[in-house]
Amino acid sequence: MAVKVTLKKSGISRDKYFTKVLCGMGLRKLHQTVELVDTPQTWGMIRKVSHMVEVEKD
Repeated sequence: MAVKVTLKKSGISRDKYFTKVLCGMGLRKLHQTVELVDTPQTWGMIRKVSHMVEVEKD
């Protein structure tokens, strides 16, 4: 199973913590979409930046 995550809001002018989580997920540009493996670790990262991303579960 996979999860598609799209960056909807920029990490600029936010805590570095959020930017590091986004980079860990592979999101670097606005409106970029990445496909991640459906694991508890991935969902933990998504929860931390849920206000900045849009999630589609396959």
